[in-house]
Amino acid sequence: MATKKKTATKKATAKKSATKKAPAARKKLATKKTAAKKLPARKKTTKKKALAPGAPAARAPAENPRAHALARKIANVLSDKKAVDVVLLDVRGMTSYADYFVVASGESDRQVSAMADHVLKSLKESEGLRPIGHEGTETGQWVLLDFGEVVAHLFFTEARSHYDLEGLWADAPREKVA
Repeated sequence: MATKKKTATKKATAKKSATKKAPAARKKLATKKTAAKKLPARKKTTKKKALAPGAPAARAPAENPRAHALARKIANVLSDKKAVDVVLLDVRGMTSYADYFVVASGESDRQVSAMADHVLKSLKESEGLRPIGHEGTETGQWVLLDFGEVVAHLFFTEARSHYDLEGLWADAPREKVA
């Protein structure tokens, strides 16, 4: 029995000594790593001058006449179906996924779905264009038609006032289509 106690105490002292040595070893390793990884001194940067009021801002996003023509075409097709308050939002430089938003309203959910179907059909026939994706045609509350550079948002009137996309993109230049 005495031998069992001795081995148990030897193991306990071995564990204690291993735990005591570990932090010291860690400290040595940590100091070696930091000494080896000294970063070069930073270069001093000069402060940028602020733009004077009325001075032109940074580069404006490049014109995209093809996307603008497509947005106008969608807006005109929507006007054919009696869409209400058709607005083009120029979001170039503000978002990475589109250049223009077309926002329009319908007086009923059936009208919104009919407007979406009419846009899809007429662009397929005249331009040969199909959307990358579309959703919401079943409910007619908010229909989204994604043509890549142009995204059309067709709303039921109450849903449009609730989501307020024009307010969300208040900085975007807008063009009202009659």
